[in-house]
Amino acid sequence: MTKLFEPLTIRSVTFKNRAWVSPMCQYSAREGLVGSWHLVHLGSFATGGAGLVMAEASAVTPRGRISVACPGLWNDEQVGAWREVTDFIHSQSAVTGIQLAHAGRKGSTMRPWDDHVMATRSEGGWEAVAPSAVAFEGYETPHALNLHEIDELVDQFADAAQRALRAGFDLVEIHAAHGYLLHEFLSPLSNRREDDYGGSFENRIRFLLRVVAAVRDRIGATTPLFVRISATDYVEGGWDVDQAVALAHALRHAGVDLIDVSSGGNVAHAVIPIGPGYQVPFAREIRHQAHVTTSTVGMITEPAQAEQILQEGAADAVMLARAYLRNPRWALYAAEALGEYVDWPAQLERARTLRRP
Repeated sequence: MTKLFEPLTIRSVTFKNRAWVSPMCQYSAREGLVGSWHLVHLGSFATGGAGLVMAEASAVTPRGRISVACPGLWNDEQVGAWREVTDFIHSQSAVTGIQLAHAGRKGSTMRPWDDHVMATRSEGGWEAVAPSAVAFEGYETPHALNLHEIDELVDQFADAAQRALRAGFDLVEIHAAHGYLLHEFLSPLSNRREDDYGGSFENRIRFLLRVVAAVRDRIGATTPLFVRISATDYVEGGWDVDQAVALAHALRHAGVDLIDVSSGGNVAHAVIPIGPGYQVPFAREIRHQAHVTTSTVGMITEPAQAEQILQEGAADAVMLARAYLRNPRWALYAAEALGEYVDWPAQLERARTLRRP
C-alpha cells in the first residue's frame, strides 16, 4: 500500500487516507451562518475521497471573524447550519474537522473580491483586538486586550469547541497561525505586552496553552485536537522554527495530537521563498525534534510529490488547498495515479480507469 492511502488513527478517529483538505476561507457566510455554498464546496471533497475534510476558519466570537462574510460557532443557530454539512460528509465515509479561530488585528475586512479592504461600521465592521495596539500594515490600530478579555476568549474557544461536537465535527483544530490572534501573541513582532502574556517565550505561549487546556477539557479524551501554527515569521527578531519546535513540545504535553505546520502571515512584506513543498522542511523538523504527529501544507499538487513527503517521514499527512479547489476529487485521481485501488462512490464508478486487482 502507498503511504498516502495508508489509514491513520488518532484517538478515536481513523482517517482512511492521508490526503487531507486544508481549511480554505470561502467568504460566503451571512451573520456567521454557512449555507448551500459550504454544503456543496465541502461535500464535493467528501465525494472525492478525501481522508479529512477540514472546514474553514470559523470564529469563536463575532469580532473574531476575518471578514464580514466568514462563518462562526458562537451560537446554536450556527450549530444547526453546520450540522447539514457534517451529516453529508459523514454519509460519504469521510472525517470532518473545523478550524476554530480568532482573526485578532487582521479582522473586520470585506471579502477579497470587494473594492476595498476594511469594512466600515455601516458594512458590519468592528474594532479589531490584539495583544498590543500594533496594527497590521494597512489595517486599523487594534484594541489591546485586557486580562478580563483574555479570560473571556479562553471560555469562548472552549464553548465553540463544544458546539463543534454538537455540530457533528469529528475533531477540532485551533488556528494559531497566519498572523491571527493566537499567532499575534506568539510573535514578539506583534506582542509588546509587559504582563504575564508578553516578553518571554513562556509568557507569549501562555494564552495558546490556556486555550488548548480549556478546549481539551471540553471535548474530552477521545476527540482529536489539532493546532495549526506558522513555523516562522520569515523576519529577524520574529517567531522562528526553534520557537515553533519548543511550542510543539509544550502542545504535545498539553494534549494536542497533531501540529498542522504552515508559515508566515504576521508580517505584510516578509520575503517568503515560495516553491513546491516549501513548508515541508518545517513539518519535518517539528515532527522529529518535538516527536509529534504533523501535517504539512503549501504547494503540494501532485500524487507522487505527496507520496514522497510521507515516505521520507517529513510528515504524517498532507494538506492540500488549491489542488482540491481545481479538482475536488483529487484523492481519487491520486489513487489512480499511484496504482492504489480505493472505494469510489457508486455514482462515480463509471469514471474509474483502474480495475480491481
